[in-house]
Amino acid sequence: MRAYELMVIFNPTVDERTVAPSMEKLLTLVTQNGGTVENVDVWGKRRLAYEIQKQSEGIYVLVHMNTTPDVALEINRQLTLNESVMRTKLLRNEA
Repeated sequence: MRAYELMVIFNPTVDERTVAPSMEKLLTLVTQNGGTVENVDVWGKRRLAYEIQKQSEGIYVLVHMNTTPDVALEINRQLTLNESVMRTKLLRNEA
């Protein structure tokens, strides 16, 4: 198991109340494969540094999890296929 940090930026047209449940549903993949989700922090709507897909705002979500590399890459893949997700960034924590 490795520690990962996942940042997701959702389209601002998405209802903020649906973001956390949809992330929890996606992160069940981690717990099913023996990993743990340490924290899911929904930052809410923030202004972007530059426009992405002609949007100047996005809904930020930060996730800390311990899982295998295969599961982390699969979650990232599923998020990139989701049309309401504008950007993802998956980082492996060294500590």
